[in-house]
Amino acid sequence: MFDEVVVAVGVNIDKRGFFPNEKRVEIIRQATVGMKGVSVVQYDNLTIDICRELGIRHIVRGVRNMIDFETERSIADANRRLAPEIETIIIPTAQEFAHISSTAVRDILKHGGDISLFIPEGVEL
Repeated sequence: MFDEVVVAVGVNIDKRGFFPNEKRVEIIRQATVGMKGVSVVQYDNLTIDICRELGIRHIVRGVRNMIDFETERSIADANRRLAPEIETIIIPTAQEFAHISSTAVRDILKHGGDISLFIPEGVEL
């Protein structure tokens, strides 16, 4: 769909992630190693601002269910008002991955469970 993909890892002050952002970036870099045209950046401003800074014209967001869709649609609507030149594309996940959520994976990890089925091969935490 795109020649280049930038995985932009944002800082969200309203969320307390399981890993610090630097570790999240490292994990994503491990998961995308060898993927031609994929880069990873970290940012702490609005998504549309990093898009403008990097010349990005499309935001791609994945959704697992209707709850995700409604949330992402609201964000896309706000972004469209703020930056009409940037289009959001919402893509539903493949059914085999729809059950995977960061909350579930964090809970399994926190309790010493095996998360290897839920993370990309080659990723080391």
